[in-house]
Amino acid sequence: MWNPFKRNKPPEQTQSKKRSFDAAAVGRLFSSLPTTTQSMDWDLRIGLYRLRVRSRHFSVNNPYGRKFMNMCATNIIGPSGMSLVVRVQEKDAKGKTKVDGMANDAIEKAFTDWSKRKNCDVTGTHSFFEIQNLAVKALARDGECLIRKLYGKGYGKYGFQLQILDVDRLDWMLNVPAGDDGVAIKMGVEINKYGKVLAYHVLTKHPSDVQYYTASYSTRERIPVEDVYHLFIADRPEQNRGIPWMHAAMVQLGNLGGYEEAAIIAARVGAAKMGFFTAPDGDGSALSTEVDDNGNLMTEADAGVFGVLPQGYDFTPFNPDYPHAMYAEFVKAALRGIASGLGVSYNGLANDLEGVNFSSIRAGVLEEREVWMGLQNWLIEHFMDDVYETWLKWALLSGAITLPNGSTLPVTKFDKFNQATWKGRRWQWVDPVKDIQANIQAVNNGFKSRTDVIAEQGQDIEDVFMKLAEEEAMIEELDLDLQAANPNHPDANSADSKSADQETEDPQNNA
Repeated sequence: MWNPFKRNKPPEQTQSKKRSFDAAAVGRLFSSLPTTTQSMDWDLRIGLYRLRVRSRHFSVNNPYGRKFMNMCATNIIGPSGMSLVVRVQEKDAKGKTKVDGMANDAIEKAFTDWSKRKNCDVTGTHSFFEIQNLAVKALARDGECLIRKLYGKGYGKYGFQLQILDVDRLDWMLNVPAGDDGVAIKMGVEINKYGKVLAYHVLTKHPSDVQYYTASYSTRERIPVEDVYHLFIADRPEQNRGIPWMHAAMVQLGNLGGYEEAAIIAARVGAAKMGFFTAPDGDGSALSTEVDDNGNLMTEADAGVFGVLPQGYDFTPFNPDYPHAMYAEFVKAALRGIASGLGVSYNGLANDLEGVNFSSIRAGVLEEREVWMGLQNWLIEHFMDDVYETWLKWALLSGAITLPNGSTLPVTKFDKFNQATWKGRRWQWVDPVKDIQANIQAVNNGFKSRTDVIAEQGQDIEDVFMKLAEEEAMIEELDLDLQAANPNHPDANSADSKSADQETEDPQNNA
């Protein structure tokens, strides 16, 4: 019997040399495929700098790279940023749990005030909404984002501020092998023997600043992990630096850009309708107007002007067949591959809605929105939740959250007040009527709650109900009759029917 713990081959391999996986074969047909692998950190140590440089190039100079950056910010953060919803609860005299509306309003109002640029950013430059946008764009462009936490006396009236840093400040060239205690530094990230991050080694100035060259390259600061948000999405275990999100599409982006540039040049050449004059004796000086650097005779022609050639001269036109008929199809095929590498829909990336219908675009949009919502949840878990907890702690310590009666919320009830959720951006559907009708049926049949439906739209049920109550109070105060103004309202229809019946029954009216 074959023992798997011994080195002897199993009977199946002894009897047959056929491999279990065809993709693991070697030979001429597989010569272009890799046969070795390294850790993710080793791959990043070699290629991170070039990946980041090229990703930044595409995000600025390539229209599709630029569109991808805007798609990330627009769909993950939205037009107004993540919305904070505080759900503090308390028990009344009978022991029944109820919402502490005064505390919720006070905390949300204070957080909105902190979110202003003069309060949340240590430089006073960016609001919290702008910091969210910068963080997402840095994640997409650079693969990671670095934000420093500053708290205590001297950092605003809430005692907590943020400083968003260029990720180049995290010294990727600093690598120190593990010592006897197992602590090592990989690309500026200090970890223990288990791979847990302990600190970050951040350059005191940007490495590309002109002033930086006057200082020593070793001028860096060790910042403990609890004082830094190092945001990146890990693709593999034991990964300590992030990968630019465009990495899988950059080769095709570059090839497509080169192809489009060559196509435009060829189209311009084709539109010029150039040609060559041939002289019978080989001397073309009679038609030349200038000589190029290589001594070749040249002549210029004005658009819409036809000249008369001297006797014996001949003209050979140069008519390149461009733009080619397959140009558009090739660009579409390339963009589909690029969209797959970026994780977005082709229609959204290329702004191409030609030939789509409700079902096809809905299927693509649904899958893409699942990706965006997954990224929203990741950002909430790794950044937004901790921002709120840290801000709440220092705001309570600073006595910066006050109730309408002037009293401050006590820090001793931190756990009670630390009840917050974040609402990400949501989207309207292509055919909202069908979705509204489906939600109504789901609520009426008990498959969904109103809270679920409202949350899917990125709103809070308490805010919606309060707005509805305010509207009803305003309508009553102004003595408005909205039912009469709405012909589709049931009461309005019944009133019209009643009036019609009365007219039918009244003989005078009939007369």
